[in-house]
Amino acid sequence: MKKNLLCCALLAAAAMAQSAAAQDFDDRWYVSGGAGLNFQDETRETADSLYYTLGMGKFISPNWSIDGEINYQNPNFNGRELLFSQYGATLDARYHFIQEGRSWNPYLRFGVGAQKAEEEFDAFPSPASPGQREDTFLTAQLGLGVQGNWDRYSLRGEIAHRSAFDDSSVVAPTSDKFSDLLAGVTVLVKLGNLAAPVEPTKQPEVPQQTCADLDDDGDGINNCDDKCPGSAAGQAIGPDGCPVQLTIDLKGVNFDFDKDTLRPDAEAILAEAVQILAKYPQLKVEVAGHTDSVGSEQYNQGLSERRARTVYNYLTSNGIDASRLVGPNGFGESRPLDTNDTAEGRARNRRTELNVQN
Repeated sequence: MKKNLLCCALLAAAAMAQSAAAQDFDDRWYVSGGAGLNFQDETRETADSLYYTLGMGKFISPNWSIDGEINYQNPNFNGRELLFSQYGATLDARYHFIQEGRSWNPYLRFGVGAQKAEEEFDAFPSPASPGQREDTFLTAQLGLGVQGNWDRYSLRGEIAHRSAFDDSSVVAPTSDKFSDLLAGVTVLVKLGNLAAPVEPTKQPEVPQQTCADLDDDGDGINNCDDKCPGSAAGQAIGPDGCPVQLTIDLKGVNFDFDKDTLRPDAEAILAEAVQILAKYPQLKVEVAGHTDSVGSEQYNQGLSERRARTVYNYLTSNGIDASRLVGPNGFGESRPLDTNDTAEGRARNRRTELNVQN
C-alpha cells in the first residue's frame, strides 16, 4: 500500500512539472546521480556507510525544482557479521534562492518517501533467531545545499536529515523512528537543448506627428496654418484655411450686339470656368445673362435669357452636371455694370455671370 502511494505521488509530480509553463527559466528535464556518506542513527548499532542515488527532475518555476530519486545503502552492524540493507525512493521539492549573475545558489530541500530495510538479526535466546526482517516504512527529508548551474550540467552539494518511521526494528525494538544524516554530492545532466528565449514582438515605431502633419477638417491646409479648423466640405478655402468668397470671373464672356452666340475668346474663358467647377465638385452656381439698354426692355429680357442658355449649354456639354447649375436666368438690362451711354460701357453690360450659391 505504501509503495502504491509513493508511485502515485511521483506520477502526480511528473504531471505537474510537465504542465508548468517555461518562460524565463531552464525547464529541461535532467537525470541525476549522486553519492555520499550516510551517518546512521546510533540506536541501530550500525556503521556509517556510503549511499548512492539515481533520479530525474526539472524546474517547474524559476525557484522551485522537483525530483524523484531512488537510493541504496548497505551498512554493517558494528562488530557483528550481520547484513543490513536499505533502499527506497523519495519525492523532493527544492526551493532555490536564485540571484541573477550568480553561478552558485543555495536551496532548501523538503521531501517524503518510502524506505525498505532488510535486517539480519541474532537475538538469542529468541526462538526466531537467527533470522531476517524485511519491512517498508515512510520517510521524511529536510535539508539544505548549494547548486552550481552551467549550460548542460549542474552540481549539488547537500546535507540532509532523514527521519525513518520504522516501528518494527528487531535490533532496536523500543524505537519507532530513526534519524540519519546524509551528506553527499549529486551531478545533474540536462536533457535536450535549452529553448531559445522568445523575443517580444517589437511594435513599429510610430513617427511623432506635429500640427504640420495633420489636417483635421480635410481642407488641404495643415493644422498649424489653419485659422478656421471647422470649414465645411465643398467650400473654397484660402491659404489660411478660412472660406473665401469664390468669384468665377466671366468678364471676357461678352456678346456682339444683338447676338447670343459665343465668340472664340469667350469659349477660352468658359473653359477655365469648367476647370474651376471641376476642382470644387460641391460648388453650385447660377447662370445669369445680361444686356445693354439698347432696344425694348422686353426684347432685352429675351436676349439675356438666350445668352444665359448659351453658357448653360456650354457648361453641361463640357461635363458640368445640370444639378449644380441654377437657371439659366435672364435679367435683361436691369443690372448694368457700367454706363449705357458709351460703346465700351454697353459692351461690358452685354455679359453672362456665374453666381456662387453656396
